[in-house]
Amino acid sequence: MDIEKFRQRAKDQKKSNKKYLQKLKKQNSRGLDEQFHHLHDEVFEVIDCLDCANCCKTTSPIFLDKDIERLAKHFRIRPSGFVEKYLHLDEEQDYVLNYAPCPFLGPANYCEIYEIRPRACREYPHTDRRKIHQLLDLTYKNTLICPAVLEIVNRLKAFN
Repeated sequence: MDIEKFRQRAKDQKKSNKKYLQKLKKQNSRGLDEQFHHLHDEVFEVIDCLDCANCCKTTSPIFLDKDIERLAKHFRIRPSGFVEKYLHLDEEQDYVLNYAPCPFLGPANYCEIYEIRPRACREYPHTDRRKIHQLLDLTYKNTLICPAVLEIVNRLKAFN
């Protein structure tokens, strides 16, 4: 995975992808979930997240209270201690990591807390979720972070 090549491709397609996904938002959403789910499965047959981990290197998931409690228990500290050590409130009042890359990203791009990772990490990149038409703004942002999302959107554009 050539991450620099991906970044350049994502940058070059930024305007067209935004326009395309905005157009999709205005259309009938029937069948969109099915298309996304099919392409999600197809793309993840050939793309391995461990080759990239750009999401873990550049962005932070949102940590829900349940995530904080689960992780604090794992590290045998109080939830407030976990927050103090790893998190801060962003402008939308969501808990996010203090810095990138993720402090739990280990060697060879393995997640050291994979089994108990936050919900946002488990669901990333959100291309296999229901009601995808409600997530198209997030999908656009993820085309700039995740090579798989960029590929899914490109394949979707090729069909339509």
